[in-house]
Amino acid sequence: MTLAMPGLASRAGAESPLRLGVLTDMSSLYADVTGPGSLVAAKMAVDDFLASPHKMKRPIEVLSGDHLNKADLAVSIAREWIDRNNVDVIIDAPNSSVALATRNIVQQSNKTLLVSGASSSDLTGKQCSPNLVHWTYDTFALSTGTARAVVAEGGKSWFTLTADYAFGHAMEGDIKNAVQKLGGSVIGGVRTPINTQDFSSFLLQAQSSKAQVIALINAGGDTINSIKQSVEFGISQGGQRVVATVLYLSDVHSLGLKTAQGLQFTESFYWDLNDGTRAWTKRFAPLNKGKYPTALQAGVYASTLHYLKTVDQFGSSSDGKAVVQAMKKMPTDDPLFGKGEIRIDGRKLHNMYLFEVKKPEESRYPWDYYKLIKTIPPAEAWRPLSESECSFIKT
Repeated sequence: MTLAMPGLASRAGAESPLRLGVLTDMSSLYADVTGPGSLVAAKMAVDDFLASPHKMKRPIEVLSGDHLNKADLAVSIAREWIDRNNVDVIIDAPNSSVALATRNIVQQSNKTLLVSGASSSDLTGKQCSPNLVHWTYDTFALSTGTARAVVAEGGKSWFTLTADYAFGHAMEGDIKNAVQKLGGSVIGGVRTPINTQDFSSFLLQAQSSKAQVIALINAGGDTINSIKQSVEFGISQGGQRVVATVLYLSDVHSLGLKTAQGLQFTESFYWDLNDGTRAWTKRFAPLNKGKYPTALQAGVYASTLHYLKTVDQFGSSSDGKAVVQAMKKMPTDDPLFGKGEIRIDGRKLHNMYLFEVKKPEESRYPWDYYKLIKTIPPAEAWRPLSESECSFIKT
């Protein structure tokens, strides 16, 4: 665990600092999609807030913790931060099991949790919290956007390869619901351990199912490994289509366009989407060892910036529930996601996008990997509030 930006405290006298804790995966499966880049994004948000007109006189400090994709370790770090370090907000929380476990500590302590890295739609559903904002994406939005596109192109029968933890379970349920509503069916599936190196036995089951679509419900290194091995098995040559339900820019960079070309997927952010995203990326990449931002890292920046603006207006960070209520009342506006809002259940609403990975000959410059197929407006992208299982919105 490291402490960043200590110099701010000395410039602000004895006033107690506002402490932000970036709880992320620095060294394991999701380090490329969150990790050091998420810490960079949080620091950029602090810098940009301090460079803008504001009333806050408190110093701001950013801590980082590596949870190694272990929920018990994440809880231990969160508890220490809150009890000993007076951390007011915990940010990122990749891995849905980590986010769900951290949510309990944050709510009990009445602090704030800004989730960018975890995707389970349960975070604003049956596991919702008045102390939580879920920013970047969720399993409902990812599954619905991709399923619509694939079923429309004739992919009616599906087989799922599912990461066996909270994210995978939530995505699997959302995929089944989405495919069935569109007139398709999930005819089989298998659950795989997280951080798996060998997908051969699972891919053989998928191949033998004769399903038209093999849905990879995994992320990060698991997605990279399963796609590489599906190519080695020649699955697409046999007429089956491999679909990545979660795909990050860093995954495509690792796979290369020759392997990843043609993959369609749903995402909330792409660095080359508009002038605002491009300008921010030019600042981000040199601070992240030349690596371009993923959507999760963009979500850390945007959620942190909105939090700081809210605390500045609200005048306090101690009552996490009240801060989140204030975040919901204040419209969101940043260069990465544009104008938006946070719904009563904590769901951040913005456009989602259906992208397709370019062919190698279509890429014109470094990190030019995606072409936009469709913009999915918020009303179409996110689970309707009328279908929510969130308990506190009913009271």
